[in-house]
Amino acid sequence: MSGTRIRAVPGLTEQDVGDATVVVLSGEMDILTTLRDRVRLDALTAGPCPDLVLDLRGVSFIDCSGLGMLCRTANRVGARHGRLRLVTDDPYFLRLLRLSGLSGAFELCTGLPGTPL
Repeated sequence: MSGTRIRAVPGLTEQDVGDATVVVLSGEMDILTTLRDRVRLDALTAGPCPDLVLDLRGVSFIDCSGLGMLCRTANRVGARHGRLRLVTDDPYFLRLLRLSGLSGAFELCTGLPGTPL
């Protein structure tokens, strides 16, 4: 796997896959973790045309600060003419997006790009 870079911190692992950066988030997305994760996501969305995939399948809990971080990331990616995809199959999270009015704000996938569903 030459050319592949993997970086990990507790609750966040990132890996370059082709032109995209896949970030795997796990555990809880609350006020304590989003402050830490936002710094890294801001760095990943700082350049032109970022292609970011956030794998949320390992997230066990998300509160309003987690939703806020996702919205912030989407806004930063959009402002730089990039692409953001969220990978999730959690009915709770999908319901949360629907009830908060955010279901149309994100490109949702059930699996990682390039893998069979």
